[in-house]
Formats: sequence, C-alpha cells, structure tokens
Amino acid sequence: MTVTHSGNALAAGDATRPAPAPGPGFVLLGAVQMALIFTLTSLVVPLPSIGRELSLARDELILLSAAYGLTFAGLLLFGGRLADRYGGRRALTAGLLVFTAASLAAPFTQGPAALLTARFAQGAGAALTAPAAMAVLRALFPRPAAYGRAMTTWGGLSVLGATAGNLLSGAISALTDWRSTFAVPVVVAVAALALAPRLLPATPPGEGRSLDIPGALLATAGITLSGYGLVLTDAHPWRSPAVLVPMLTGAVLLVAFAVVERRARDPLLPPGFLRGRRRARALAVIALTAAGTATTFVLLSLHLQQDRNWSVLRTSAAFVPYAATLLLAGRTTGPLIARRGARAVTGFGLAIAAAGLGTLALLGLAPHHPYAYGLLPGLLLLAAGSALGFAGGAVLATEGVEPHQAGLAGGVMNTAMELGPTVVFAALLTLGSDAISLAATAVAFAVLAVFHGRSN
Repeated sequence: MTVTHSGNALAAGDATRPAPAPGPGFVLLGAVQMALIFTLTSLVVPLPSIGRELSLARDELILLSAAYGLTFAGLLLFGGRLADRYGGRRALTAGLLVFTAASLAAPFTQGPAALLTARFAQGAGAALTAPAAMAVLRALFPRPAAYGRAMTTWGGLSVLGATAGNLLSGAISALTDWRSTFAVPVVVAVAALALAPRLLPATPPGEGRSLDIPGALLATAGITLSGYGLVLTDAHPWRSPAVLVPMLTGAVLLVAFAVVERRARDPLLPPGFLRGRRRARALAVIALTAAGTATTFVLLSLHLQQDRNWSVLRTSAAFVPYAATLLLAGRTTGPLIARRGARAVTGFGLAIAAAGLGTLALLGLAPHHPYAYGLLPGLLLLAAGSALGFAGGAVLATEGVEPHQAGLAGGVMNTAMELGPTVVFAALLTLGSDAISLAATAVAFAVLAVFHGRSN
C-alpha cells in the first residue's frame, strides 16, 4: 500500500509540471541509444592491440569482444519487462547507473578477467537501458502518428551508433590507446543521468504486472548460451564440445521458455506478440541489417589492415563516407515513409543494400582495385540501403504496440539487433571466403526484399 501511494504521489507531482518538449528529450534518448550500440562495436578495431597488451589468444579476444553483446541480448526481454513494470524513466536511470559504473571501471582493469567482467556488466546495464529508452520514447510521443515519425529516425540511430563505434574507436586507439574508447559511453551516460529529470516525462509503473522470473531465467540463459556457442565457432569446429554443449543447452532452454510462456499468467513474451507476419518480417529485417553492416565492418577492417597493410587510423577513415551517407539517408527516411509507406521503403532499402554488398563482394576485396572504384561505391550503397531498411523495419516492428508494452517492443527489437550479427557471422565463417560471405549476405538481403515486398 505504501508503494502505491508513493507512486501516485510521484505521478501527481509530475502532473503539476509542464510536459517536457519532445525535441530535446528525443535527442537525449537518441544519444543514449547510439552510445549503447557504439559500445557494442568499440573494441572491434583495437582488438589486436588489446590482445598484445593482455596476452590474449584468439578465442579469448573473441569472447571479450562478444561479452557485452551476450549479456545485452540475453537480458533484453527481462529489461523490457522491468521497464513496463516499474516505469520507463525509473528503469532508464537504473540501467544508466549500472552502465556508467561498468564503463568507468573497464579502462582501469588490470587483467583480462576483470575487463571481461566489466564488459558483461556493461551489457547488463544496456539491457535495461535500451528497452526503457523506448518506453520513455512512447510516453514522449503519445500520439501514434507522432510516435511513428519518431521511429523513422530512431531506426537509423543504431546503425549510425555501430558505425561511430568503428570510426571513433579506431581513431581514439590510434591517437591514445584503446582504454580511452570507454570515455565516450561514460560522457553520454552521465549527461543522460543529469538531464533525464528535466527533459524526459515520468512514466507510470505497470500496476499488477508480475515479473515472470521463470521465463526471465530461461530466456536469459537460453539466449546467452546459444550466442556463446555461436561466438566460439570462430575458434572451434561446429562439432566440438565447446560449441555443441552451450548451443544445444541453450536451444533446450529456449524450448522450455516457449512452453513456460504459454502457461504463464503474465508471460514475459506474450505468444501473440510475434504472431503477425508484418512484425516478424520487420524483426528479420532489423536482424539482417544489423548483421550485414557488422559483418561488412569486420571483414573490411581485416582486409584493409591485413591484405592492404593500412593503419588503424586510415582504416577508420575509409568508413567516413559510409557514416556521412547514413546521416544523409537518415534525413530522407521520414518523408519517404510518409509518402510511400514503411513496407515499400523497407523493401527498397534492402534491395539497395543487396546491391552494395554485391559490389563489395565483386570489386571491394580485390587488392588491385583502388578504394574509389572498389570499396567506396559498395559502402555508399550499403549505407543508403541500411538506413532505409532499418528505419522502415523499426516502424513496422513497433506499429500498433500498446503503451504498456513499449518496453517489451524495445526489448524484442534490440534482441533481434543483437542476435542477428552473432548468428549470421557464425554461419558465414563456414564459407571460408570473405567475398563469398559478402555475396551470400547480399543474396539474403535480396531474398528478404522480395518476400517483404510481397507481404501484406
């Protein structure tokens, strides 16, 4: 009873204040989302330097790079439930506190175990912050039309954050050292904690909703173990116990999760939430777009540094036109979706991205082709297509979501975005050729564009 009165008093106190203007609040939430995805990719380029300093083997480096994403993806559904249960702004504050503390600790760690722990903790904070940010975004734009317009921009922020992670981490580690890359998420998170009470609306808690602890435990363990097994395929054969045991265990736990959710009174992931074809295909778009951009960055970064002997700084600079195209394309997504509809724009973006990946596979990886005629055209097409596809997919994935499920929608969407790169990259490793990997990804984009274009 005390908690209920306290929550009502808080809501009444906030109701007497003027509603925050949505513009500054959206900028703040967008910066947080970009910082979360920046952190996901911030160690990709400086990984060789980290390995030399900490004397890490290849499989240890892979786990260090993936640790953030594993806990991020594994805890997202539960993070979404916490945001819906306790209120978006409150959950956002709690998540940012965990994320900030872990980001502050990471650069001061003295050994690989401590650094790995900090990366896991970062992911846990991000798993609460990301869906909470979307719950607050839903409160910031309560009208469906305004919320849909906000999502057209929101969809491109994740791709831009991943790009910034690769660009800035390379530049920062070249000019100082890799530990300085952790300063970026710290600055954004601290600013968000300071400004949130003034710029973001208070979101009421979801009274009467249970946390579904059994479902949360099964989903977290199942997603994390499956992802861990997929990550290890880079260093171990698919049939090895190191890969099979966590993957099969994770699969069994996910099946158990599905069974438990069907019988739960208040399930963590209501079975009907993913039943619609449009939402399921939109989530597939988000997963594939995230996978395609992440895979391309990894393969091209290795190609430029190992095959062409480019420096880390020059490699990062090669992706500057990609980032500029993302920004330009992002400005056109809103008007295009308003005129043509999210489904048409999504299919068009996937087709452009497929053309970009095909160009990179045919011309970009050939050592004798100069950057301007080989890599650059493919990067520009991929950036433009990814911006359109991701923005359209984000609109479709959140279309018709009730306000009390905004955190759930954020958790599901971010889970697709986190798992996509892990699953696709593990599958591409079996192909053995970078060019074939990019070509296979291009085919996947093209196929999804066709199926998406035909959906109703």
